[in-house]
Amino acid sequence: MEYAACQVSIAPLRAHPSDKSEMVSQLLFGETVEVTDHRDSWRHVVCAWDGYSGWVDAKQLKRLTPNEYDDYREHQSINLSLVEGLMAADHFVPLTLGAVLPRFDGLRCQLGDQSYQFSGPVVTPGQLPPNGEWIIKVARRYLQAPYLWGGRSPFGIDCSGLTQMVYKFAGIRLLRDANQQVTQGRPVDFAEQCQAGDLAFFDNGKGDISHVGIVLPGCHLLHASGQVRIDKFDHFGIFNHEAGRYTHQLRIVKRLLPDEAPDNDKANATPEQTEEMAGQGALLL
Repeated sequence: MEYAACQVSIAPLRAHPSDKSEMVSQLLFGETVEVTDHRDSWRHVVCAWDGYSGWVDAKQLKRLTPNEYDDYREHQSINLSLVEGLMAADHFVPLTLGAVLPRFDGLRCQLGDQSYQFSGPVVTPGQLPPNGEWIIKVARRYLQAPYLWGGRSPFGIDCSGLTQMVYKFAGIRLLRDANQQVTQGRPVDFAEQCQAGDLAFFDNGKGDISHVGIVLPGCHLLHASGQVRIDKFDHFGIFNHEAGRYTHQLRIVKRLLPDEAPDNDKANATPEQTEEMAGQGALLL
């Protein structure tokens, strides 16, 4: 078996071995993969975090030994800054929110034989007990990020990429697509029983799950639709205030976090209070 890690800021994961092929997902710096096939300058890979597969340009990968691959999976920190420079001896690598720092010791990380210095904020997945407050704080960092099919970074992200990345900071492995993520967690019977950090799933009217978002206090939802935004939602679906109509039909709410005691202040937050908290989200981290 051959192993590798992404050695560029963002590497497209494509459906077929061609730059013209659909981008189905992305690899961020430091994320590891198993290489399962070769075709010219392309490598078919399986992502270590979620088992998702696709084709990556070989030039964007750094080959790893089996020991390095295992070590990187066990010892990794995640960049918590929207964008931060990773400094090598003769160049910088711009890291986006969610990039992985293999073997990070507080000052330097190591990818293969290349050493880098990093001075930005980091978090180790699973270091803190997962809870809704932490999930929401991280999620708000992605506000205003443009929608991008297959994207997983603040420069472009899709709905399930957003939920997956946010939960990754808590050490929780979500699958890649919304119709896969809906198979995880415990169902919440009523929208009014939601707690912060729950995942709300929406269908396309034909019964197929096509959208997902993160529940905020007061039955609001943070999700990627055009951009990462906050909208009101209820048992009907997502209500877009600007459009004056429901844009997504609610199918089910799932919970992956521990049940929390009710917080009446949060549960009764008005839309204005929720949006104000969202605007201050970057200050909370």
